[in-house]
Amino acid sequence: MQNVSIWSEEFGAETDAPILLIMGSMSQSVLWPDEFVGRLTAGGRRVIRYDHRDTGMSGTVDFATDPYTWNDIKNDVYRVLAAHGLDSAHLVGHSAGGLLGQLIAVEAPERVRSLTVIASSPLGGGEGQVLMRALTGRPQPEGSLPEPEPEFVEFFRALMTTPPAQNRRALIDSMIAEQRVLHGTGLPFDEDAARRLQERVYERARDLPAAANHRLAAGADPDFEPVDALHRVHAPTLVIEGSHEPVKPGHGAIIAEQIPGARLMIMAGMGHTLPPEHHQELADAILTHTAG
Repeated sequence: MQNVSIWSEEFGAETDAPILLIMGSMSQSVLWPDEFVGRLTAGGRRVIRYDHRDTGMSGTVDFATDPYTWNDIKNDVYRVLAAHGLDSAHLVGHSAGGLLGQLIAVEAPERVRSLTVIASSPLGGGEGQVLMRALTGRPQPEGSLPEPEPEFVEFFRALMTTPPAQNRRALIDSMIAEQRVLHGTGLPFDEDAARRLQERVYERARDLPAAANHRLAAGADPDFEPVDALHRVHAPTLVIEGSHEPVKPGHGAIIAEQIPGARLMIMAGMGHTLPPEHHQELADAILTHTAG
């Protein structure tokens, strides 16, 4: 399984400081918007983005015969760094990608020049269990992370009982509906732009349903996340969360509290996506954080 191919691309000059963008679970690299990437490269950064295994143009597998865990997905980060000739980089992770960045900052601090965590949950916080309890209507134990917003829970409860789309148009419509929920309610939702993005995701996927293997990988390694480990992160850390985050509301503040010296930045109106209204502000914050 370690030989699965990983697709990546880079932008900017090789002599510039490297930023590795790590997208979330079941998500392709193109969810890092081109305009946002362009702003980072214009600011003097060498930017690398890649498709996780079983997404986009990376290799896909038969999980029943070749299972893997999220530890393998995490190790793909090291493989991408090596493929681009890098011993270390500034890591920028979104959602589960932020979780991977936190774990790498704990286990291999020499590989992380700085860490930026966007729309993520704290390492070892049990975010997956919180989500499943919310979707199944079970009570959350005292001390659990804040659960998703009701509109997110309602959407995914309905999705769990809805037969899969059987044609391209219906599937893309379903992907747009999910993006609308993830976008949140703080900013206008551009459905035309969402359709262009999801059509791109559809067209470049080797096997679109294979992304669901990431859920199986999470279940294959319940001890993937070390508990009480964030105090061991020494990389300069920037935590970014949208004021209208529907999936992990308030999780960013918990990350920032647990990582020594971390700074929390709240983006007004942003949900769980990277909207164009905030590309410049996000890029400026990351450029400042990765300077020097």
